[in-house]
Amino acid sequence: MHLSPTDPSTTMPSGAAHVPAASITRDWTCPFCPLLCDDLAIESRGDATLAVQNTDCPRLLQALACYGAADEQCHAGVDGHDVELDAALTHAARVLSSARRPLFGGLTTDVAGARALYTLAAGCGAILDHQHGDAMSAATLALQDRGSFFTTLSEVRSRADLLIFFGCQPSRRYPRFFARTIEGTDTARELVFVGCEPDPAASRLANTRVESILPDADPFDTLALWSTISDARAPNAFPEDIADAQDSRQSLDVLQALQARIAAARYTVFVYEPASLPGQHAALLIEALNRIVKASNLKSRAGGLALGGDDGALSVNQTVTWLSGLPLRTRVSKPARTAGTAPLDHDPYRYRTERLLADGEIDALLWVASFAPPAWPEALPRDLPIIVLGHPALAQIAAARGEGTVFIPVATPGVDSGGHLFRVDSSVVMPLAAARGAPLATVATMAAQLAARMPTSFPAPDPAPSAAQVRP
Repeated sequence: MHLSPTDPSTTMPSGAAHVPAASITRDWTCPFCPLLCDDLAIESRGDATLAVQNTDCPRLLQALACYGAADEQCHAGVDGHDVELDAALTHAARVLSSARRPLFGGLTTDVAGARALYTLAAGCGAILDHQHGDAMSAATLALQDRGSFFTTLSEVRSRADLLIFFGCQPSRRYPRFFARTIEGTDTARELVFVGCEPDPAASRLANTRVESILPDADPFDTLALWSTISDARAPNAFPEDIADAQDSRQSLDVLQALQARIAAARYTVFVYEPASLPGQHAALLIEALNRIVKASNLKSRAGGLALGGDDGALSVNQTVTWLSGLPLRTRVSKPARTAGTAPLDHDPYRYRTERLLADGEIDALLWVASFAPPAWPEALPRDLPIIVLGHPALAQIAAARGEGTVFIPVATPGVDSGGHLFRVDSSVVMPLAAARGAPLATVATMAAQLAARMPTSFPAPDPAPSAAQVRP
């Protein structure tokens, strides 16, 4: 029996607990990983718990453990006390309308949630940043600088005979990666892990040859040499200290051999994880990888596959870019509420959540966490007001924070509501069906309710405040 998605209620349940009937949803799409596996069968039990029937994916099992009978009994709260939903929304709207520089953080939601949050942000001049903003911004910066050749999961499965994994073991973060791309196919493939040991899951694959090269090499040095090789520069293009050093000479030989294999392959895919790349200069590594992919396409076919976009990061970034023309870490305002500023301002460094909190540059935080619950940053000042549109599991943490905290429980797309998410390869939007359907409102519904409570007109803009004026 298939449980159809229902139109989420905008009011909270009251009275006796609702006991849902047991049901099984087949071909269910899992929302807890950007692979968006859509071949699953999930059971919604009479006690409101969930169990997946045809996979042992640890990431999915951990997420499902966060859902139970208590979810639909979760109430909205203000300053640590349960209140009616309308009172919580009114209080939250009052906080946002009086804020001079609010931040919308977390942003773990789907396409519809992102659209509604953008409208709300425009009404109060908010900054938008995702929980995975560092990884997302690194990939975006590299794309802006040099562009990229990207590929899809389907292309990997049907065409790729050479897969190069740079500094990552995909199954650690995305347990079903190989199931979605390689398992069950007859194509002979070579899997080369550069700068790391082989993924243990790769050793169990049929028709594959797995190897590791330069596992202990510095990633920046490796890509600098590799970029030079892929550009087909003459041997004298290398600095003497590199050309003469034995270790560097060996690295050159290994990478030259790898580039020759790329040229001979039918279709090469470069796989990397922006979140796993080291340091604050991940964008430089991604840019170098994009450059190697581009150069490889001069003689063969190659594409890149960035594994990321978790918790709706890719979906929110895509949505904000459609609506504003700019990616995340953008301040939006309609009308502009700060004198001398543009309605849109994008800055991947200035509008980083951790920096904004550390420098005291925001005076309100709207934290959105509709998937398996991430709490807000520990560095959040005690006197900073926060509004949480969150998974019911965050209710107790919000209540414990007490004064200055508004909590509104929301549905998880794919669990208690339908929705849409972008898959990891960024070209496919997957529809989500509710596996359970507890009467929780969506992020989109709550954001629209908040926007409706905001003032329709604003006073004349204040002079642009300094960081010291925003917070003492």
